[in-house]
Amino acid sequence: MKTNTKSHLPQGTRDSRKHTPKADMRGLYQRAIKESFVKLHPKIAVRNPVMFIVWVGTIVTFLVTLDPNLFGTIQADVNQQRLLNGLITLILFFTVVFANFAEAVAEGRGKAQADSLRSTRSDTIANKILPDGSIQTVNSTELRRGDLVKVLANNMIPADGEVIQGLGSVDESAITGESAPVLKQPGTDIASSVTGGTRLLSDELTIRITADPGKGFIDRMIALVEGAERTKTPNEIALTVLLAVLTQVFLIVVATMPPFVNFIANFISTIFGTEAGNSLRTGASVAILISLLVALIPTTIGGLLSAIGIAGMDRVAQFNVIATSGRAVEACGDINTLVLDKTGTITLGNRMADEFIPVNSYTIEDVARVAHAASIFDETPEGRSIVKLADTYRVGVDFDINQAEGVEFSAKTRMSGTNLPNGKQVRKGAVDAIKSFVRSRGGHVASDVDAAYERVSRLGGTPLAVCQDDQIFGVIYLKDIVKPGLRERFDQLRRMGVKTIMLTGDNRITAGVIAQEAGVDDFIAEATPEDKIGVIRTEQSQGKLVAMTGDGTNDAPALAQANVGLAMNSGTQAAKEAANMVDLDSDPTKLIDLVTIGKQLLITRGALTTFSIANDIAKYFAIIPTIFAAAGIGALNIMGLKSAQSAIISALIYNALIIPVLIPLALTGVKFRPLTADQLLRRNIFIYGLGGIVAPFIAIKLIDVLLPLS
Repeated sequence: MKTNTKSHLPQGTRDSRKHTPKADMRGLYQRAIKESFVKLHPKIAVRNPVMFIVWVGTIVTFLVTLDPNLFGTIQADVNQQRLLNGLITLILFFTVVFANFAEAVAEGRGKAQADSLRSTRSDTIANKILPDGSIQTVNSTELRRGDLVKVLANNMIPADGEVIQGLGSVDESAITGESAPVLKQPGTDIASSVTGGTRLLSDELTIRITADPGKGFIDRMIALVEGAERTKTPNEIALTVLLAVLTQVFLIVVATMPPFVNFIANFISTIFGTEAGNSLRTGASVAILISLLVALIPTTIGGLLSAIGIAGMDRVAQFNVIATSGRAVEACGDINTLVLDKTGTITLGNRMADEFIPVNSYTIEDVARVAHAASIFDETPEGRSIVKLADTYRVGVDFDINQAEGVEFSAKTRMSGTNLPNGKQVRKGAVDAIKSFVRSRGGHVASDVDAAYERVSRLGGTPLAVCQDDQIFGVIYLKDIVKPGLRERFDQLRRMGVKTIMLTGDNRITAGVIAQEAGVDDFIAEATPEDKIGVIRTEQSQGKLVAMTGDGTNDAPALAQANVGLAMNSGTQAAKEAANMVDLDSDPTKLIDLVTIGKQLLITRGALTTFSIANDIAKYFAIIPTIFAAAGIGALNIMGLKSAQSAIISALIYNALIIPVLIPLALTGVKFRPLTADQLLRRNIFIYGLGGIVAPFIAIKLIDVLLPLS
């Protein structure tokens, strides 16, 4: 079942899409700077193997700054060596701080989003219904699961619950940003679910509480968004292990270098003299070897990896979607099949009047006039569209609106209309409801009413009958319009290898028309909840990852079965608990955007990993040929760096500064383009692979020229 779906695509900036306040980012960078130093604590630092090695190296170089001969006598000027070691220590220290800063900024954005969610939650006074039927006023924090509460008009709903009695409109704008109220009533999957912190606008409701204090939906979302103990995704763990193994390999290589250097130095001393041998030994000092190690290991991606993952979660949160884990966000990027409901996802959901079909010998103008009168007080999108269509027939209002009385739609009557000043009554609504209304007034239902009803139904539209007193004038064809731009977006998904399947309860003819217009790859007509699970299992049996949306209790099994299940906030508790993502705006179309965000996360991680590894090539040519020039490899100093000291400092400065330079890219992500995997691979290798080689050559040479070292 669907309710209150949005009529727009969630494109563009969040400002252009939502009315809810943005997360407050004031003071973000000041807090991140402070956190950068807090994260230097060994218990925290050890979580990132690559940067932990840099942090340990910083401590060691600090010790040899205090005593250059700590690990053996250095055949060089002690003060000059102390200065070099001090510079290396300072640069390595800021390398670690910059990496911590990247992670702290990403975490700070998530915590700001949590604060924004927390602002929607407040303690309220609740009218608890006791077993004897009496009312007791209690604080909302005292309510427990299973308690019954009575909510009156203009009161805040105290906690998550299910409506068991009453009918009323609820303002959910504090949660969703949508200003239109939502009708809540018992006995239905969607309309019976309410969220704490929303407000009842009319009538009264009796609610059964479904969550204990601190365990409500908003509470769980806050815990997920700001949780400091973030669980790494499988891909992130795999990449972390790879980086740790590379770091260990280079650590072993560098640690075993001193014996070989001493052997070569002794050999050089016998041929070229002691000074040449000592020069080589000085180039293999502890501080310089640590510098070499830091240059060899992939510190750039090591410092940004955590920030990339956290930022991916944050980008999802900015879309007003809460993910239960980073794995869910990452899985979006690997999705092969999208299973989409028609209503509210592919079509607008807010149906628009498309045609007046006269019956019982009336003319189209007669139908337009009565439909216009019946809709004059109807402010819903459907009502406004009926008035707009009637205006095209130039039918005016032949009564005093101020003397007329509007009759609102209700779930019981399933109709709305106007009581005219002359005593006549005009109504529009479900065909069977209007039939009953006419018959109750002694009227007769013509046979062509059913024919018009069947015609509209075959077109996949919604038929509304319109009458005046005991006469049915005609049927209004409400067309469920395909959302604009969907065909292009489905084409983009198809180019990325993502298959789209539409599910609908419509007959096969109607479903085929909608599917062709929307541009989906396949459709299933007259679908049941069991069909949803069947489609998902069939696709998964072929080794594909499947994503779907749902909001009802009958959707819960399919949401749990799917690799990515997006539940609507307006949906039932069962649906939200079964899914691994929840959309606060209840916009099923967002599933398409989430696929884009997931792919962007994977692309960003891959691009920066490629860039980081490519960077190392330039750093090899910067450091190794200069520190081991005495061994006869000085010709490899293709950048023409001034000296070993200048080369080391230049490479380390670049290595440190590239981390904060890439923080914006890590947080915002590489710009997404709907390309195939092969096209993306070639593009990333060209931009981030070749660029990762060329950029450091230029930057290190420029730093070397600017440094006053020789």
